[in-house]
Amino acid sequence: MTTPVVTRRLLRAKDLMDSEYRRALNVQQIAQSAHLSAAHFSRQFRRGFGETPHQYLLSRRLERAAALLANTDYTVTRICELVGLSSVGSFSTAFRRAYDASPTTYRARHLPALTQRVIPPCVLLAVARPQLSRIREDTAHPAHVR
Repeated sequence: MTTPVVTRRLLRAKDLMDSEYRRALNVQQIAQSAHLSAAHFSRQFRRGFGETPHQYLLSRRLERAAALLANTDYTVTRICELVGLSSVGSFSTAFRRAYDASPTTYRARHLPALTQRVIPPCVLLAVARPQLSRIREDTAHPAHVR
């Protein structure tokens, strides 16, 4: 049974993983943030959240990678680095398992959404607006005022 103190500590560790997913975190470091031993932390985390700390951290990284793929034109290598992973091959394999598509295929599927978001609608309206002036200016030279 997990006590309220352990639950609070697990949530603290989970918050650390959510905010610091870019960093190279290991179970020992995460367990220290929860003030628990690595073994006890891993058991309690799995019992409380249904997955290991490593699985949870990888899930957060892959979610962020999916968002970057759908909303930026960064290379897969750059995205891999931005989410805190060092091996593009491992990243691609994990991404394929999680999303049933390679990072490149995932991006291609979400490309229409990306192209619609490149130019904000307010900017698009301003640019597409007809440039007709409603003020009728006299095109003839004005008469000299005496």
